[in-house]
Order: sequence, then C-alpha cells, then structure tokens
Amino acid sequence: MPETNGHDAPRVGFYVCHCGHNIAGTVDVAEVARFAGTLPNVVVSRDYKYMCSDPGQELIITDIREHKLNRIVVASCSPLLHEHTFRVATEKGGLNPYFFQMVNIREDVSWVCSDHDAATNKTLDLVRAAVRRVAHHRSLATKHVRIHPDVLIVGAGSRESTLRSRWPTPGRRSRLSRGSPRSAGIWRCSTRHSRRSTAQPAY
Repeated sequence: MPETNGHDAPRVGFYVCHCGHNIAGTVDVAEVARFAGTLPNVVVSRDYKYMCSDPGQELIITDIREHKLNRIVVASCSPLLHEHTFRVATEKGGLNPYFFQMVNIREDVSWVCSDHDAATNKTLDLVRAAVRRVAHHRSLATKHVRIHPDVLIVGAGSRESTLRSRWPTPGRRSRLSRGSPRSAGIWRCSTRHSRRSTAQPAY
C-alpha cells in the first residue's frame, strides 16, 4: 500500500458533503467548510453536493496530488455506506487508505436534529475532533491469515448439544466442551447485602 508522506507534518484535506438535501437541508455546509479551513493542519477545505460521486472522489484524488495532502477527512453519511469508497479514493491519490477519517453528519446530526443552528454547531464539534484525530493516524496494511474452520461449542446443556447436532457443515467439525455446570450458564446468584437465601444452581 502507498506510504506517501505518512510521517511528515499533517496536511489535511477536508470535505463536507451536501448529500443533496439530506445534510445541506439542516446543516450549514458552507459554514462547516469555512470553519474547517481555520483548523490547524487543514490545507484544503471544500463542500460538494455528492462526495461519493465520481467527481467527488476525483476531487479528493486531485487535491492529494496538487496540494500534497497526507490526511483526508470527509463529513458525510454513514461509514457503513461509504467509508470504503473514500478509502479507495484516498489510496488512488497515493496515500495509505488508513490516513482517512470519516464523520457521520447525516445519521448522527441532520437526520436527528431539527434546529439548524444546533445541527451546525454539533457538526463543527465533530469536525474539529476528526481533524485532530486524523493527525494521529498511522499507516496500516491489510493482512490475510488462515483460520481454522472447526467450531468449539462451550457448555454441557441441551442448547449446546442441539447446536452441535445442527452444525452439519461440510468441511467443518464441531467440538463440544463439557466442563462444570457453570460452563453451561448456570451460575450462583448471591446478594452480598441481603438476608434473602442465596439461590442454588439446579444441579
């Protein structure tokens, strides 16, 4: 994976997405971009209608090369939806994809806030934190490791036995570990400061 400028002083590119009306309808994205541009280490700060689009991704790639950026922050939707998208764009720009930080201002802000000023102020706080955080990111590499396909089922109760009988997966064996009764989830329930009798396990 690329390592460009991973150990140099942070040069952050910040991008806030309108997400059509989803974010821009509640959050003042122009103010967010202006604010981010005043933060330490931020070299480029932009707002764009759809950062996940091809032109939006190309904006990141171009800015990395032209402004020698080594950290990227995008404030947009859910990382579950587009974190991979922006990591790929970061990598295409010549950086390690983990020099990227995403801020969810759609699900965490615009979709749950009705007050325009409050939503914008909350976004500013999240953006400030993300810009500070991304400066501490380190280069990471994806590592592929072999896994053991067998399954260990811990317990000695009927549920564990039933689970084992329902695991006829080709190429995988199931192993049932029979320990003490407590391993099946039967625990003593005691109350230290109560005079009530202590419940005993049904051995």
